[in-house]
Amino acid sequence: MKKITTLLLLLISGWSLAQAQSVSSEALKEQMIKDWERAKAYTAEYLAAMPADKYQARAVDSIRSFSEQMLHLAAGNIGLAANGTGKTRIFPGFNMEKSAGAQSKDSVSYYVNASYDFVIEGIKTLDPATWGEVIKRGNLSETRLSWIMKAFEHQSHHRGQCTIYIRLQGVRPPAEKLF
Repeated sequence: MKKITTLLLLLISGWSLAQAQSVSSEALKEQMIKDWERAKAYTAEYLAAMPADKYQARAVDSIRSFSEQMLHLAAGNIGLAANGTGKTRIFPGFNMEKSAGAQSKDSVSYYVNASYDFVIEGIKTLDPATWGEVIKRGNLSETRLSWIMKAFEHQSHHRGQCTIYIRLQGVRPPAEKLF
């Protein structure tokens, strides 16, 4: 099962079957770290692009503000990656998304960057031999690797949603960063 999961992850990442069959778990770990570091830099560009006085902007009234979206992204990074890496969550019990004191550009940037650092450090210290271990949280039972992949999917989704927030301010969002 572990081999199948690793092969699927590599194929989804765009690796050929020949490359996927010859890559080591350590090489996959290094690629994950590289991708998370890229995601952190890309998200930092989003945070910088949004004018500080527009962090409370909403695309429509019934959805999160830009700052709430980014803080939700950060909370997802922390929670999902903690499940995958086994690291103790940072900011336990703190609902940053709803905290009035966390909504400024500087505060949002701090929490978002801290969340990426938490994930990256967790992956760096995680033994790839444990990626196949199943971790149960609530009614979900997923492998460590799956929790980390879901964290990456989650942050990509919410960063992508922020594109429209930035465009609504008349600002051009950062260009895609695949590599």
